[in-house]
Amino acid sequence: MELTNDSGGAVAVGPCASIPAEHMDFIRQVLDRVGDKWSLLVIAVLDTGPLRYTDLQRQVPGISQRMLTLTLRQLQQDGLISRTAYAEVPPRVEYALTSLGRGLHEIVSSLIGWAAEHHDEIRAHHARTAIAP
Repeated sequence: MELTNDSGGAVAVGPCASIPAEHMDFIRQVLDRVGDKWSLLVIAVLDTGPLRYTDLQRQVPGISQRMLTLTLRQLQQDGLISRTAYAEVPPRVEYALTSLGRGLHEIVSSLIGWAAEHHDEIRAHHARTAIAP
């Protein structure tokens, strides 16, 4: 099985070498999704257990209703979260991590922790390298 990169050449070494070329587009899509800032935060917040939409919106500062809805839909489509609708009045819907999502949670928590730990250092680099208008 020949492996290729975006330019059509064979990938001989590195983390992409073991990935069949026909899987690369889909893998990039998955990485885009799980690497999205909102997806990371939603996965992190859901670690405490199932949450309703409004609770998620409160716990993920800055997310709009539109982005939360889109993020939840995409994470559900990827099998990372579940959506359970209860036949009650008023209707109740809860979102929770699936086993696949729980497997990703540790990685997500590490990334968020790293960003928080290095916040000041990264901000200082931004300030030093900012281009004056």
